[in-house]
Amino acid sequence: MKEKVVLIGAGSAMFTRGLVADMLRRKWQGELRLVDVDPEALAVAKGLARKMIQAKRSPLKLSGSTDRRDLLKGATAVICTIGVGGRRAWEQDVYIPRKYGIYQPVGDSVMPGGSARALRMIPAMVGIAWDVLALAPGALFFNYGNPMGPNCRAVRKATGANVIGLCHGVIHIAQHIANLLGVPLDRLKYNAVGMNHLTWFTQVRVEGQDAMPRLRALAREKLRRRINRLSPPGHAGQAASGRGRVRPDESEPFTWELVDLFGAFPAVYDCHIIEFFPHFFHREGSYYGRTPGVNWVNFEERIASGDAIFEEMRQVARSRGPLAKDYFARISGEHEQVIEMIESIRTDAGRVFSVNLPNRGIVPNLPYDAVIECPGIADAGGIRAIAQPPLDSAIAGTLATRFQWAETIVEAALAGSREKFVQALLLDGSVESVPMAHQLADDLLRAHAKYLPQFRRPKQEGRMFCRKPERAERGRPWA
Repeated sequence: MKEKVVLIGAGSAMFTRGLVADMLRRKWQGELRLVDVDPEALAVAKGLARKMIQAKRSPLKLSGSTDRRDLLKGATAVICTIGVGGRRAWEQDVYIPRKYGIYQPVGDSVMPGGSARALRMIPAMVGIAWDVLALAPGALFFNYGNPMGPNCRAVRKATGANVIGLCHGVIHIAQHIANLLGVPLDRLKYNAVGMNHLTWFTQVRVEGQDAMPRLRALAREKLRRRINRLSPPGHAGQAASGRGRVRPDESEPFTWELVDLFGAFPAVYDCHIIEFFPHFFHREGSYYGRTPGVNWVNFEERIASGDAIFEEMRQVARSRGPLAKDYFARISGEHEQVIEMIESIRTDAGRVFSVNLPNRGIVPNLPYDAVIECPGIADAGGIRAIAQPPLDSAIAGTLATRFQWAETIVEAALAGSREKFVQALLLDGSVESVPMAHQLADDLLRAHAKYLPQFRRPKQEGRMFCRKPERAERGRPWA
């Protein structure tokens, strides 16, 4: 195929590697245009992509720039993977709340870390959207950046751009469920609906038979078989020895408790799911005797791994030696389905993918304007969500406050409103008092001040900061 793909946030080198490998594997012959505001990160991504293209002797054309406006014109697809502030800002999203006794294993989707990241991400995402509308109005526009729901909601609310949110979580859980049931993935039929990183598999079928009773029975078996059962959520209890990997038959215990209780399978794994239930899990020792982000799913190790991966990419990009033989092997990651989705649209294949789109009545008992994760069909008409039955009231209840949190943090980010930020922290449920919410908000705003221009400008009542920019404003790093 001959697409003109612009990757914004190309310094996420692992994504770049996976995307280039997929394009080469499928023998695409168009253009790949790499954008990153960090010249060093761009050089690594471009050097890596160039070596891969040359190794396969592909006619794929490669270009790069630190200014997206140089490369957006004529694009047929725009893929956004930015992370404003990078891993150093992400560290503050997790470390600052720890001072208040709030522990997060990931901190990029909800809880205070997700709220702080949304404040940084939304102005940048809205600026990108305005430029896509101006320079590539017909392009498919994909976002992979977290927090997914708030980012996509803000772009649509501020600009009307038809952004599609993508995440590999649902397809990974589908494969996980297939493995649990002992069937190939292509024999599994399912519906998964919710909010990114808390998406519920409400229907699972194998050859027309409801498989949810089997999963529920498996949940009960796993919960019964847990060895040296630890204390329930919300109590420190007896801590496990070692650095906190849950034993194999204890793995994902909260997931299995939810499967047993709700009769639906939540995605994506405990490290994301527990952050939607901070009233259980934000304290020291609250995850079955372990502390989230400390001796269970250690956050420092997560950051160190990301730094190490980027350093390895840098060395490969700069090396004069050939690429390893397995460098083009299919790797798992966020890039996985975007190429297939574009091909499904161009060939009118009508394949179904998990996507993040506005609800607009697709799920009747979820908010109309909320961005939901749901099945969507990709054909010549683009991507559209597939209508779903109402969710069970209890499952809808697990999402209700989260959608209102998302709308509130979007309002905070678009208007540069400290008051809305404090409100969002209260809605999130991690803080224990209004004064704590105020103090935590101020600490996070100070730490990230250089990435928050909307909080530095004079406020005008009722006016969004992230409005359509004048020509002279476009192209600024924050936009």
